[in-house]
Amino acid sequence: MSSLDQIRNILDSTLGLNGRAQKFDRSTALLGNIPEFDSMAVVTVITTIEEQFGIMVDDDEVDAETFETVGSLVDFVDQKLL
Repeated sequence: MSSLDQIRNILDSTLGLNGRAQKFDRSTALLGNIPEFDSMAVVTVITTIEEQFGIMVDDDEVDAETFETVGSLVDFVDQKLL
C-alpha cells in the first residue's frame, strides 16, 4: 500500500469521513478545506501516523505547510521514512 493510500485511510478514520478521503488526491487541501480537520484532529492524525509508520514526529517539525494538502502530508511522511 502506498503512503498516499495509507494517509487517505488515516484521514478517513481519524476524521470520521465515512469514505470521503478515498477521493482525495495529492492536491486536495486539508487545513481550511475540511471542517473536521481542526487542531485536535491534527494531533490525532500525527499520533496515528507515528503508530502506523513507526516514526517519531517532533513538535518543531510540524507546521501549517505540512498539512496544507494531502500531498504535503504524504511528502512529510515519506521524508521521515528515509
